[in-house]
Amino acid sequence: MPKGLFTQGVAILLDRPAKLEQIEAKLGDFEILGRQKANDSWAISGPSLIVSYRPESNGLVAVDAVDQPWPDQMGDPKKDPEIFAAWSMGHFGPYAFPGSLKRAAQQCWSWEGGKQIPARHKAFIRVRSSYVFGTDDNAPVMPDDYAPSEELDFVTQIAAAFLLTPGALCYFNPNGEVLRNGQDLSQSLSDAHSNDHPPLDLWSNVRLFNINPEWVLMDTVGNAQLDLPDIEACFYAEAYDLMEIDAFLRNASLYLTQNGQVIRDSDTTDGPDGICWQAHQFKQGVCDPQREVLCFLPLDDRPLPPEFQSARKAK
Repeated sequence: MPKGLFTQGVAILLDRPAKLEQIEAKLGDFEILGRQKANDSWAISGPSLIVSYRPESNGLVAVDAVDQPWPDQMGDPKKDPEIFAAWSMGHFGPYAFPGSLKRAAQQCWSWEGGKQIPARHKAFIRVRSSYVFGTDDNAPVMPDDYAPSEELDFVTQIAAAFLLTPGALCYFNPNGEVLRNGQDLSQSLSDAHSNDHPPLDLWSNVRLFNINPEWVLMDTVGNAQLDLPDIEACFYAEAYDLMEIDAFLRNASLYLTQNGQVIRDSDTTDGPDGICWQAHQFKQGVCDPQREVLCFLPLDDRPLPPEFQSARKAK
């Protein structure tokens, strides 16, 4: 779902329901404007606090307590219409896609516990930003000077405050399919702020998929939160170091964050192993979730495997 009612959204997974008073106690560094009762549908909102973000633009952040597990399949229009409707309106994050928690756990490489610990959760705290609370239908979804990186950083800092809440298991960004424990989250935020760069590892995941026994695909997921395409790389596995490819994808994302969407179709850049890599724009990535990507391919004279070309055509 594109940005609309909500422009960013992250969560803290809990092994027990949280009380609104517990949440409020962790928000001492933020300006709380008021409380709201739970919606009749928990999928839309549990009891919540409204935090000020950019008052001059009606920027607000809703923090609600949900005493249900994260609905990873995002409902069904016939069997689960309430959750499906909430998902379709962006209540679980503007770019949340069915199966995001499952994929985040499967592709959690930097935190060993991320593959098992999230499965213990029974509730969650949701943190969502918006510019249209209390406005009419003609109000702009975002201000003219919208800054997605600054907004997402603010939302992430609010979420980080809840990792000491009783029962808190981990941070979960459903739009970037990222899971982190409290220690790693705090360290990433500290490093990013000290070095004056965005904490991309908290907002987007880097994933690895087998194309065939010899070729692999690595990609990012989550750059849409920054209004940017995700990055893919398909390559012969034995020819390249996976950590170098990981850094290449992160550096490409950082470059776009700093300069905007300036990489065009067929542009080339120096990449891992001293090879020139060529960018190709696609409306859909090879692997879910559905989103725009820049796919980098090494100009190393190896023909692409037919499995990759078939997967691309299938999109």
